[in-house]
Amino acid sequence: MSHGTLLHNHPSGDPKPSRDDIEMTKEIAKAAEALGIAIHDHLVIGRKGHASFRSLGLLS
Repeated sequence: MSHGTLLHNHPSGDPKPSRDDIEMTKEIAKAAEALGIAIHDHLVIGRKGHASFRSLGLLS
């Protein structure tokens, strides 16, 4: 199985994942799994730092 990491920025500067970010990540992870790809993490970058879905318990 291949592995991948998702990454995007929040121009607002706040790296906290939005509800839409969480739902989109679930959809992408499900589609990726069907293709034999495991999503390792999803990082959100902002001016105030970054957020890791895996560290936040949003991606297992």
